[in-house]
Amino acid sequence: MPAERPQAPFNRRDCRVAESHTAGGYRIFTLIDEEGPEPAPGQFYMLTTAGTAPGFSGRPFLPRAISVARTLGTRGSLRLEFLIDEVGPGTITMAALGGGDSCGLAGPFGSPFSMPKELNPDAVGAVLVGGGIGIAPMAVLRRHLVSRGVPTRTLLGFRDQAHSGGVDELFGCEETRLAYEDGSSGHRGYVTDLLLQILTGDDTGGAVIYSCGPPAMLEAVRVLAAEHGVPVELALESPMACGFGACFGCAVPKTGGGYLRLCIDGPVVRGDEITTAMAGEVG
Repeated sequence: MPAERPQAPFNRRDCRVAESHTAGGYRIFTLIDEEGPEPAPGQFYMLTTAGTAPGFSGRPFLPRAISVARTLGTRGSLRLEFLIDEVGPGTITMAALGGGDSCGLAGPFGSPFSMPKELNPDAVGAVLVGGGIGIAPMAVLRRHLVSRGVPTRTLLGFRDQAHSGGVDELFGCEETRLAYEDGSSGHRGYVTDLLLQILTGDDTGGAVIYSCGPPAMLEAVRVLAAEHGVPVELALESPMACGFGACFGCAVPKTGGGYLRLCIDGPVVRGDEITTAMAGEVG
C-alpha cells in the first residue's frame, strides 16, 4: 500500500518567517504555515521570495524546491523548518529574510518515504544515509520512524565543515555516524564507506535503506543496495519550475522506458525504479 500523501492547498500562500539562523555552514529557515497540512517525510515545498539579494540584479524567477527538515505544531499553526545552503540568488535572498518577513510557499508536494515493511516484509530496522543538504529529509524521516518504534542507524556525510551543518539541531543527541571528505571530523572519506561497512558486516536480510544527497552519492547508495539485495528508497534532487507536474523540468528516465516526473512521481523513488540516480545532472 503506497504511503499516505498529504495534499497541498491549491494556491501559493504567503507565510511569515518565524526565524532564520546559522547552523554550521548552513541556515535553518523557519516558516509558519497557517493553511497547509502536516507534510509526510520526504515531501517538499516550493519557496519563493519577492526581494533581491545584495549583489544580484533581479528577483529569482523560479521558486526553489526544498525538503522540509522538521515540523512542529499542528495544522493552523504549523512550524516548518528548512535547511538552506546559500548557493545562489534564490537561497541567498531567502537567507536574508528575518523574523516577520514574508515568504511565498506552495506544498507539500511529492511522494513520501514508505515504511520499512512496505519495502521489505522482513524489515526490522532502517539505515538512513544523508549527504550535504540532503540530511534534511533524513532528519524528519528519522523522527517519524523512531516515534513508531523502528530501530534506525543514521550515516551523514559532508565535504568539509564549511559545507555542513544542522546535525546537532536536527538530530540532537541521537546517535549518528559522520563522514567528512577532508577528515575534519568522524570518518575521513565518503559516507558510503560507512554504509559498505554495515552491508558487509551485518545480516542485511531485515534491513532497508533510505537516502538523500548529491546525485553521485545517491547513485553509489543505489548500486551498493542492489549488490547486497537490500531494498532502498532515494529522495532525488532536480531543478523544478512548478512542483505539480506541468513543466516536465524534473523528468528522469525510469527502468524499462519512459520517464518519472520527480515532483509528482517522486522525489522519493525505489532504487529499482530508475536506471541511475545521476539523471538529474545529465546535460
